[in-house]
Amino acid sequence: MDSIWEDTVKRIHFDALENNKSTDVLIIGGGIAGILCAYRLKEAGVDCMLVEATEIGGGITKNTTAKITLQHGLIYDKMIKRFGEGQARLYVKAQTNALKKYARLCESIDCDYQTRDNYVYSLSDRKKIEKEVAALNRIGVKAELSDARELPFFVAGAVCVRDQAQFHPLKFLYTIAKDLPIYEHTKVTELMPRKARTNHGEITYKKLIIATHFPMLNKHGLYPLKLYQHRSYVIALKNAQNADGMYVDESDTGLSFRNYGELLLLTGGGHRTGKQGGCWQELEGFAKKYYKKAEIVGKWATQDCMTLDGIPYIGQYARSTPDVFVATGFNKWGMTNAMVAADILSDLVQGNPGPYAAVFDPSRTVLRPQLIVNAFESTVGILTPTVPRCPHLGCALKYNRAEHTWDCPCHGSRFTEHGELIDNPATDDKRM
Repeated sequence: MDSIWEDTVKRIHFDALENNKSTDVLIIGGGIAGILCAYRLKEAGVDCMLVEATEIGGGITKNTTAKITLQHGLIYDKMIKRFGEGQARLYVKAQTNALKKYARLCESIDCDYQTRDNYVYSLSDRKKIEKEVAALNRIGVKAELSDARELPFFVAGAVCVRDQAQFHPLKFLYTIAKDLPIYEHTKVTELMPRKARTNHGEITYKKLIIATHFPMLNKHGLYPLKLYQHRSYVIALKNAQNADGMYVDESDTGLSFRNYGELLLLTGGGHRTGKQGGCWQELEGFAKKYYKKAEIVGKWATQDCMTLDGIPYIGQYARSTPDVFVATGFNKWGMTNAMVAADILSDLVQGNPGPYAAVFDPSRTVLRPQLIVNAFESTVGILTPTVPRCPHLGCALKYNRAEHTWDCPCHGSRFTEHGELIDNPATDDKRM
């Protein structure tokens, strides 16, 4: 099942690596975060190289709904209470700068870029919405209270921020990638200090950026405990009501809406990877109820890395790896956070921490309630005495009947029915 982005673009191709190479900065991972890092580094005159195990944009990027917004659910009231107003201001400023950079880049890129108002709504808790509006205004973002009447159902309230954006992610990605030093079908099979072994030769480097969605180094940084993965489903509807904006439920299992041309993209049915959820059936049921004349013309699914505290991990991979950097845990908001990651990491590899690095520091405290949940799921998965097993850390896989895949409830790796790897952190096919 291809996303509409794959069906409406002509992809570009890059050769695989031949022979051994050397570079100042090696980037592993050809999604939007890795590509933007390479773009920023080349722009700064830094010698860099990007390798992708399959094809660029072929992972999570091709399945995004491509909303470009500083609103990442109802996070700012919580962020102020947990980290203070200063850190919330820095976070929102980093997101605002990302929005501006997309706007400038898209002036010269044919990627269906459109300015749209963004709404985060709640079905039942208006007080929560009012608090978020106040929090955003407090940190310098003009936010409004709305009833989101364009939606086909009643909501308790919504937070509206004007002049956000949406675009075609692959049209954008292929345009900025076309002149970058990229090698496709080049899988990193082993990482050593200052050297990466691939299926087509070795690459020596001075600094390393890991942008592989879920980080691939298990021995450093505690990422298997600091992250879990969340699955969401999308259907594209023809002859449905125009959303006239971008809408997302504040609940992790709620519905999201945006238009692409004449199509309405409806997202939801979400669940922790390896667990049960509404999947496409929930979306199809909703469409039948509220868009009776609509026709489903596409459906696909996506997966997101979720952090312990709602803030991505962008920066030095671990305190023990001074020349290795990471971008992960975008918490369903990969578009702006990918640009934030490119800004922070391109500065860090040049020795400049920049103004936002401390906010996203991957080595910040792990003492958050979600840590207990992640540790419990990992323990259960490892102790469950069934097969097949995930080759990542040996957890028992669960069968996903909606997608006919084997999914790992511990860390989110996914495999086809025949055992071929689909999504990391696993790097090999499943074990029986």
